Amino acid sequence: MELDDNLLEKIKSLCLLGDELSDGGDYKNALPLYREAFELVPNPKYDWETSTWILTAILDVYFLSEEYEAAWEVADYLTHCPNAIGNPFIHMRIGQVAFERGDLKRSVDELTRAYMSEGLDIFSEENDKYIVFLKDQIGIKNA
Repeated sequence: MELDDNLLEKIKSLCLLGDELSDGGDYKNALPLYREAFELVPNPKYDWETSTWILTAILDVYFLSEEYEAAWEVADYLTHCPNAIGNPFIHMRIGQVAFERGDLKRSVDELTRAYMSEGLDIFSEENDKYIVFLKDQIGIKNA
């Protein structure tokens, strides 16, 4: 099943504007654009791959804004969307949010999934505390 072309273009347009704002660090103004795009996705929303990439952007904004509880709620819904499980970036972000919330067991699981898919490269632009934690937890040596 695919979205109507006009609807998909409207969603993409909103997300591109959100991406521009988010890339510039303006998370507060990016978030409503992503939410508006998500509202346009037909129900049940978790059936659409479009929801996966919109919710990933929302998760990212909440994480970068250090709004970890809001990020956790998005992560929970996101994991039910198509192709979310197995996506290294999503696993990394969920692992980071879990870490910040003190759920270290879940953090190790999610960060390990990201690491197993992409290696240490996926952490190259992230705070070192996540990879230091992961290395300690799963015994990564000399990496």
